Amino acid sequence: MASEYTTTEYIQHHLTNAVMCTTEEGIAFNKACSDAGFWSWHIDTLLWSIGLGVLFLWFFTKAAKKATTGVPTKSQAFVEMVVEFVNTNVNDTFHGKNALIAPLALTIFVWVLLMNLMDLVPVDIIPSIAGFIGSTVFDMNPHDVYVKAVPTTDLNLTFALAIGVFFLIIYYSIKIKGFGGFVKELTLQPFNHWAFIPVNFVLESVTLLARPVSLALRLFGNLYASELIFILIATLGFWQLPLHFPWAVFHILVLPLQAFIFMMLTIVYLSLAHEKH
Repeated sequence: MASEYTTTEYIQHHLTNAVMCTTEEGIAFNKACSDAGFWSWHIDTLLWSIGLGVLFLWFFTKAAKKATTGVPTKSQAFVEMVVEFVNTNVNDTFHGKNALIAPLALTIFVWVLLMNLMDLVPVDIIPSIAGFIGSTVFDMNPHDVYVKAVPTTDLNLTFALAIGVFFLIIYYSIKIKGFGGFVKELTLQPFNHWAFIPVNFVLESVTLLARPVSLALRLFGNLYASELIFILIATLGFWQLPLHFPWAVFHILVLPLQAFIFMMLTIVYLSLAHEKH
């Protein structure tokens, strides 16, 4: 596939999302959406993320329904191992009482991990299949068919996840401490004096807002850089094989680590939200 493009076109094609928008003429896709404004949808990100989320729910639900007290199957043993791993980290890190935290942490870890693992799929396979379907079924030019198969390389998705965590932080901060306690937390620390209220508010607001931003940018930055390197390796053609394999092996460690970091920071932030000062 790389031979059909210049190197710049090849890279740009693989880093472009499939976009759907509404215009005065109706629903439009990709290049026709360049002037659509704010309301456009990255349909590849939506489809892959929702599909992987459904896969996670189906697999874990199936394993739970078939769970036995005897010798577990391989799928049951795997699910139990993941659940135990997440539960241990929640018990060690979260110091409040909330039945939501462990299921939330499990969902974040597995879902983000599945989305990250799409980075191991060779970069030309899914775009080539999408281009073939677009040309044969919809009579489209394959060059105009875009698919990004790694949802976490889309800043929209990583910010959506982080904003969801941010809303939970605000909700539990107010629920546990009360609105007055939450305001005092923003205005009376680190300097517990009324004269420093403006300074405290600026410092604490920046700290609070930095949490979702850091969550989103850390996950996006690592996965985007990883995918970009895979694409650059693919531009070598046949000679990509000696480089692709060690880079993929390295990412067998990196991709779960990024999911783990996102999960652990979520637990830490929600633990802080449950603390009463």
